[in-house]
Amino acid sequence: MSATIEKVSIIISKGSLEGIYPGLIMANGARMEGIEANVFFTFFGLDAINRAKHEHVRVATVGNPGLHLATWAGAIPGVSALVTRQLAREMEKLDIPPIPEFVEMIADSGAGLYACKASVDLFKLSGEDFIPQVRDIITVGEFYGQAAGGEIIFT
Repeated sequence: MSATIEKVSIIISKGSLEGIYPGLIMANGARMEGIEANVFFTFFGLDAINRAKHEHVRVATVGNPGLHLATWAGAIPGVSALVTRQLAREMEKLDIPPIPEFVEMIADSGAGLYACKASVDLFKLSGEDFIPQVRDIITVGEFYGQAAGGEIIFT
């Protein structure tokens, strides 16, 4: 019998829909399996927990090879909003909640949500800028302490 993962720490660094959801899905899946999970939001991944931005995250359409869309076409005004709405409709059909609801659900399941201190300082943010489910603003060293004994996934 193979060993099972008991703890996972997930790093979310991108601020687009397709950059945030994989980490949230991994964290949710871990909690559903009884695995301890922590999520560390850094750089533009902070948008997922930023009160002012978490409801307005969009698909990155410029230079996104997964869309099979010419770079110039992705830059046309309205394309990002259109693609985001379409993806949101498809995710709703699969019962994948919007980012704010999903983050709250993951926090309620016992996962730890943490903001990266270096990124918070870089973007001149503070604790008041984040949703209440964020446990703390921590350094990379503190993140490694949280992750000790577990797996780290960078999305």
